[in-house]
Amino acid sequence: MAGEGKQTKRKPYLVGRIEFAALYDVRPLQVSQWISRDGTLDYRYAKVISGSPYWLLQFARSFGETTPRPKQLNERELDRLVEEQAPGRWVGEVSELPPLVGQAELVSLFGLPSNALLRKAVSTGRFRPADYTLSGSPIWLLEPVMEDLAALQAGARTVPWAVDERVLAALRDGTYEGPGARIAPRGKAANKATN
Repeated sequence: MAGEGKQTKRKPYLVGRIEFAALYDVRPLQVSQWISRDGTLDYRYAKVISGSPYWLLQFARSFGETTPRPKQLNERELDRLVEEQAPGRWVGEVSELPPLVGQAELVSLFGLPSNALLRKAVSTGRFRPADYTLSGSPIWLLEPVMEDLAALQAGARTVPWAVDERVLAALRDGTYEGPGARIAPRGKAANKATN
């Protein structure tokens, strides 16, 4: 199986709400409406990271053909996304995704008091750059973050960057239920949740 290891190192193609909307030349709000109003879109082909859904690009590119009224795919936007995420790989099932983390998961993993410490470490180059920026949010492949851990800890001054082994195990095996694991309610739904 020559090249298999290299293939699995390549990050999977993904899209957030903004990229999904751009694939069909609609506003991001329309993607939310496809989910909530008419149920033509769901989260079966999405991974929730830091409270937001990220769909497999493989699913997103064929989504328009599965709706009651077919939607035209913007091929130029598809090409742009593939080029932006290259070298990537096509993934057909969420179960095939490697462990992915956003800011909420990393704050939990390292027991940080806030996102601000993580953002500062990224902006100063002490923490690796995100592997993706989708819908304005950074996303990392977990394993390269863990490979950099010793260097991160060695250069730490005030934050120990200690790993919570239970969180790490849950992120790796797909059972993580901590902060960021569920879609955060927005708008009226958020108001109902806090009352």
